[in-house]
Amino acid sequence: MASAPIYKIMFLNQGEMYEVYARQVYQSDLWGFLEVEEFVFGERTQMIVDPAEEKLKNEFSSVKRSFIPLHSVVRIDEVEKEGACKVREVKGSSNVTPFPYPNVVPRPKGE
Repeated sequence: MASAPIYKIMFLNQGEMYEVYARQVYQSDLWGFLEVEEFVFGERTQMIVDPAEEKLKNEFSSVKRSFIPLHSVVRIDEVEKEGACKVREVKGSSNVTPFPYPNVVPRPKGE
């Protein structure tokens, strides 16, 4: 019997590139979002502690399900096994322009 697949999800969050691993990834019923469940973090078999992985582990430790905006997702890969979770600052100029989305301003009632 094959083991459950593991997905590597890379997405942008407040000027940083997050790379996390999860067992469940699917399109949300909330329009424009991706749902990520069952986060997977590496086991503590090494003496060296990666601060980026610790940051992500603490950030997602009590999260049951995360809703990530589709326009923030860079890539999703199905992988054989989990790797180290990473947070990298996005630096420099890029030839990739973010997809524009409209600014929605709520109107007062009666207009």
